[in-house]
Amino acid sequence: MKIRRFDQVVVISGEDKGKKGKVLKVFPKVQRVIVEGVNFIKRHSRARPGVQSGIIEREAPIHVSNVMLLDPASGERTRIGHHVLQDGKRQRVAKKSGEAAPENEA
Repeated sequence: MKIRRFDQVVVISGEDKGKKGKVLKVFPKVQRVIVEGVNFIKRHSRARPGVQSGIIEREAPIHVSNVMLLDPASGERTRIGHHVLQDGKRQRVAKKSGEAAPENEA
């Protein structure tokens, strides 16, 4: 998948269209990502020892085709390509500006 953890993305379709956020988790087998502040769902939790019952809101996975990487130079959405460096390593590149996409940051 071209979207990785900690990437800044924008949602391009669905209920949360236009929202921006950081990718928190990636599920490559099902091609889904969890984006911070996007696609909230409500879950009811039962009371357990030490945990209070109630309704919990959290982010749900969204399909990777519904998000696009934000261009590090302009802040607009962009596609991702790869560029092979002289030492043989591959580097992700923003198609719109040609600038290198930021690597995973903790």
